[in-house]
Amino acid sequence: MEGMRTIPLTHGPSFPILGTTPDRGGTVDLARFREQFAVLDRIAWLSTPSCAPAAEPVLRALHAELANWDLGDFSWPQRDQAAQHSRRQVAGLLGVDPEHVALVQSVAEAVATVAAALPAGSRVVVGAEEFRSNIFPLLAAEQRGVHVEQVPMPGGCLRSESLVAAIAEDTTLVALSDVQSATGWRTDLAAVSARCREVGAQLFVDATQSAGVLALPEDVEPDFIAIHGYKWLLCPRGAAWFYVRPDRLAALTPLAPNVKTSPEPQDYYGGPLSYAPGARRLDMSPCWPSWAGAAAALDLLMALDSAELERHCLELAGLLREGAQERGFRCSPTERPSHIVTIAVPDADVAVHRLAARDVRATARAGALRFGLHGFNTADDVSRTLSALESTA
Repeated sequence: MEGMRTIPLTHGPSFPILGTTPDRGGTVDLARFREQFAVLDRIAWLSTPSCAPAAEPVLRALHAELANWDLGDFSWPQRDQAAQHSRRQVAGLLGVDPEHVALVQSVAEAVATVAAALPAGSRVVVGAEEFRSNIFPLLAAEQRGVHVEQVPMPGGCLRSESLVAAIAEDTTLVALSDVQSATGWRTDLAAVSARCREVGAQLFVDATQSAGVLALPEDVEPDFIAIHGYKWLLCPRGAAWFYVRPDRLAALTPLAPNVKTSPEPQDYYGGPLSYAPGARRLDMSPCWPSWAGAAAALDLLMALDSAELERHCLELAGLLREGAQERGFRCSPTERPSHIVTIAVPDADVAVHRLAARDVRATARAGALRFGLHGFNTADDVSRTLSALESTA
């Protein structure tokens, strides 16, 4: 990015230093973006809700990590710069200060950190069929006297009116995925956020299935946001981010205090126990290859025009939904346009293999086929998928 200083790597890309400003101004168009994924020359990849395909810049970053290790030319402070850069990039994506973003390894870790801070008697509202990384840490807190109210999700859909109705004056925390993993259902975050503010409840949003493709509405004010990057952010698994609103930070304690949670992460030995300022006190020690890949992935993604990307993904998903329905398939209901489409078939596991035989990648979830549309997908991918779908009927 223009005007940024960089730290050179012996083998591979360079990363801007933390403290510079990320730019997401559309310097790369979607056609060039697609060219970064060699696998797309062979297959139609609509399985991003499970895992993103490998982008060439990400592969280069990972190969560079291994090459440097192999050659003995390895510097951990230099490796840490990739993780710090990713903190800056995700903060830019969310429109927050990097000081309020922690580097973690999973969404479950972020949820568990918040759950551990809930006092006995707290009342938590969550969807009954939420992804387990979201709901399990909260259910575990019931052993400490936390009450968890599970809102029914018929058909895997967390309907906005049902969730809002469950948020009462005594609600402490509301936790949800803004896009449901199993169905692609999008809950009205603005309505949920407004109700949380009205009663003084905290709001935890798992944005793993939206971040990088869908913009967070400006009128949404989450207290916490967690994102695992290996889906729509195109990262390797193991790189995740945890935003904490500044006035909520004091109540949180690291699940596993470590050298990275201390004020001086280069001081390795002895006490006393103390924590870094800002959300860095919740950091976990980075798995260097994952974070090198994450930094490269975020650089690639941030070069796209975000509005164009969202519009493109929703349009393609609309084409897929319309085409499937015209062919007699039943799609999951939707309250708001989503980039994830699920389609009912007689045997989803068998159907996944039939699609794969026709070079279309999808996932079986909750007895249906699940498809996700990213910026690298095209109308040809949709046509190819619809043709392959007919073999599953």
